[in-house]
Amino acid sequence: MQVTDTTIDNLAHLARLRFNEDEKGSIKKDLQNMIAFVEQLKEIDTTGVEPLLHMSDTENVLRDDVIKGSISREDALKNAPLKDEEFFKVPTVIKK
Repeated sequence: MQVTDTTIDNLAHLARLRFNEDEKGSIKKDLQNMIAFVEQLKEIDTTGVEPLLHMSDTENVLRDDVIKGSISREDALKNAPLKDEEFFKVPTVIKK
């Protein structure tokens, strides 16, 4: 696959980017190198090779969900710096 100036212009338009002529030349060269590398990878025989999904064999170890009671409102508000009878009080963030 050849990378042309039109290809670079189309990619730039899709990505909402602008490049000057020097940048286009550099990007064109980089894209051609990447495509050449991928073409090399196509030549490798991967018959019998399992796809790699994760870099390590470690799996998430999750505990079973256990339904527990929650703390009371009084206990939750016990150490709050600002509170009233039912709620935490916080500083105003959005002013009208």
